[in-house]
Amino acid sequence: MTPTRLFDCLDWQLQRMPQEDMFAAKENGVWKKYSTQEVRQLVDSMSMGLLHTGIGYQDGSIEGRDKIAVLSNNRPEWLMLDLAVQQTGAVLTPIYPTISANELEFIFNDASIKVVFVSDKELYDKVASVRSKTPSVQAVYAFNELSGVLHWKELLQSGTKEDLDKLSSIKNAIRPEELATILYTSGTTGFPKGVMLSHKNIMENVINVEEIVSEVANPSDRCLSFLPLNHIFERMVSYIYMYIGVSIYYAESIDSVGDNLKEVKPTLFTTVPRLLEKVYEKIMAKGRELTGVKKNLFFWAVGVANKFELNKNQGLIYNLQLAIANKLIFSKWREALGGNVKAIVTGAAACQVRLLRIFTAAKIVVMEGYGLTETSPVISVNRFPPNGRRFGTVGQRIKHVEVKLAEDGEICCRGTNVMMGYYKRPDLTAECIDKDNWFHTGDIGAWVEGDFLKITDRKKEIFKTSGGKYVAPQPIENKMKESPFIEQMMVVGPERKFTAALIVPAFANLKTWCEKNDIPHQSNDEMIKHPKVLEYYKSIVEKFNVQFNHIEQVKKFELLNSEWTINGGELTPTLKLKRKIITEKYADAIERIYAEDQQY
Repeated sequence: MTPTRLFDCLDWQLQRMPQEDMFAAKENGVWKKYSTQEVRQLVDSMSMGLLHTGIGYQDGSIEGRDKIAVLSNNRPEWLMLDLAVQQTGAVLTPIYPTISANELEFIFNDASIKVVFVSDKELYDKVASVRSKTPSVQAVYAFNELSGVLHWKELLQSGTKEDLDKLSSIKNAIRPEELATILYTSGTTGFPKGVMLSHKNIMENVINVEEIVSEVANPSDRCLSFLPLNHIFERMVSYIYMYIGVSIYYAESIDSVGDNLKEVKPTLFTTVPRLLEKVYEKIMAKGRELTGVKKNLFFWAVGVANKFELNKNQGLIYNLQLAIANKLIFSKWREALGGNVKAIVTGAAACQVRLLRIFTAAKIVVMEGYGLTETSPVISVNRFPPNGRRFGTVGQRIKHVEVKLAEDGEICCRGTNVMMGYYKRPDLTAECIDKDNWFHTGDIGAWVEGDFLKITDRKKEIFKTSGGKYVAPQPIENKMKESPFIEQMMVVGPERKFTAALIVPAFANLKTWCEKNDIPHQSNDEMIKHPKVLEYYKSIVEKFNVQFNHIEQVKKFELLNSEWTINGGELTPTLKLKRKIITEKYADAIERIYAEDQQY
């Protein structure tokens, strides 16, 4: 019987395609593998342990279910906890490890969190810092062994027949329509909102996307997991892996992804565009270090890839050039990704078309998709076969999900993937789900070739200049970031005379440029203030400006001396710009741009 609750995926795999390495992670430098049978036993033992401590649900209501929080890196214990909590009827509430203490306190109190799981001492200390203000928290467990802290294995219960029968009875009573998880969206403004997703929301999304992933991966293939499991994208994809029997290997950290790819040799992995951009930047940096014939050959190959078109035969000469480029240059790129990667799935933000074109030409298929936490998450995705992909779009809608564009172009979605609502906030729920059950995404879109969805901007991010003209910032930012000298960028100009921008240079590339041009480069500040550097960035901006209409063109800009980060508060955990925070933080820079005497 097809799974209807998320925890059913475990039995589904155990009965049909049990794996020796259902999950795997590095422990003391060695990959520790957990078989499907071991995971089954550990999950049941943890469920019984939670029940013994009084965790579970008193009734079928949302408030009648205990809430469990987890702050942890990706690891096998994360998903085992997820499954174990679900089986008790309690609700897992994942929290980003990078969260601020104020937001942590808010979530603990808003959800009346009873038990917290953390991975390490740093996160334990963060939780400890708010314990006096969060009276609902009864216990904190750690996945790592920490002195004086409860270890997660202390929860495990071997269980009597009576315990097993009780667990079985609880599991059987859980219906697909019931609450499975609350996900607090980081948001780009204000305090987070708790998105309530049922088993049915996520499980039907899993089944509707599974056939798309199955075009890439088969049972016993491996994936590498490094996007945060706290985000619905990686978590839902993890259930697809479980459903089709793909083994999940967890990267040690973001910094070790490159090494782990070579060790694990995955068939596919998920990422966000910013990380893909960084991979590309590293490849380009290595290309620039080459000399002579090797360097010429490298950039010739990149030039060939830049001309690649999907579903178009560009003739014998081009095909021969591409074959040579693949054999001599791009084969090394694929080896760097482990040698087995057939596809990379990306979401959360727009991916540069230039990267899609080059990676695809290099036989690394990038499947860009679209969705929100509120839609469990997938609404549309580009398929693996070439005829199911279009550069610059987020693909075709998935099965059993309706999509329409409102009069103002806003993307609206309806289907079993749409959330139950925002926790304790029926007012906010009513603002985004209308009387006909259409969820209003807040994104502006358009159809390409009738059924490929293209995201053009975020509704709330479109601004109006003082002259009454509308400007959509994302297309401008995405295009200008194609420059190897622009790391990050935010277009500004609401209620101002003209469009401008804050620009974070790609400092490694800028430093190399400064060296070649005999410009002082001891510090970032020194570089960004140099007249020749400012003149160079002016030429970069003007080169891209010709692709936009007069109102959209960036008339002035300010170079910033440091990169925006999650820890700095400028980026969400999925690496989106927190525009309100950046605007406040760099108010002085913005004012300088619009000062009457500021020179461009």
